[in-house]
Amino acid sequence: MDYTVVPFAFKINIMGFKVYLAYPRGFCAGVDRAIEIVERALKLFGKPIYVRHAIVHNRYVVKSLEQKGAVFVEDISEIPEGSIVIFSAHGVSPKVREEARRRNLKVIDATCPLVHKVHKEVRKFAEEGYTIILVGHRGHVEVEGTMGEAPDKVILVENLEDAERVEVPDANKVALTTQTTLSVDDTKEIIEVLRRRFPNIVLPKADDICYATQNRQDAVKKLAKISDVVLVIGSKESSNSNRLREVAEKVGSRAFLIEDESHIREEWLENVKAVGITSGASTPEVLVRRVVWKLLEMGGEYVEELDGIRENVKFALPEDVKG
Repeated sequence: MDYTVVPFAFKINIMGFKVYLAYPRGFCAGVDRAIEIVERALKLFGKPIYVRHAIVHNRYVVKSLEQKGAVFVEDISEIPEGSIVIFSAHGVSPKVREEARRRNLKVIDATCPLVHKVHKEVRKFAEEGYTIILVGHRGHVEVEGTMGEAPDKVILVENLEDAERVEVPDANKVALTTQTTLSVDDTKEIIEVLRRRFPNIVLPKADDICYATQNRQDAVKKLAKISDVVLVIGSKESSNSNRLREVAEKVGSRAFLIEDESHIREEWLENVKAVGITSGASTPEVLVRRVVWKLLEMGGEYVEELDGIRENVKFALPEDVKG
């Protein structure tokens, strides 16, 4: 599978719209690591390898891994006792870990280290008697795992209305954490409300913010300013991909979330001078290339990749799959 980001910079002799590519885009270090864990496990232990939940929220990636022998399940009970199971990048609750132990499953943990960090902080604050307010989206698998660390201590806040009405036992013992796929901009207004209501609230450390989420949103802002239409390549289940579309719209560009080139509609491109492309943190670069070539077929004049932060983050693999 080709996941490599390759710079685009070429022109063709067709009169039409410009195509701009955001940078950075696509895979983050946590996603890179999770996919590599599954691929290494298949090589080391053979198939099938079970994965609890989609390893990352992208159908192309999941399908490719299924073809190699990965079996994706939503419930641990679906896995035969004694099998190998990989926990997805989104993380799981202690309840899921305990169920895996009861079924004598060999666990390989592909949870993103940044998610692990949030889980650790939730446990710490809960032990110290704090109420933890978690800013995130109800039903998202990462949020479910984080809340599971201290279900009687964590309160989910999704929006400004929730922030205004949330009640806690002790206003002086409140800590805040956020879903990792939310950026500073995503949470800024909510945090301002919570700080007003709970002046002594313990805020997340600066390095708790997912670097990839923030970088991709900053890049899409730049992209949207020069694009009539922005195409965000990603799955509808991907939280960070949905946020990229919303950010582009806030800047003033029309924006659409697509899974691949087959979802592009001709009417989106009528009378446009520039089309921007970005991709979510779980989207492989091969899908970006396919979208680029489709746009060139539909009247794109040339492709230019914008400048942006060059990421060099790399997370270590678990010992189980180092080989």
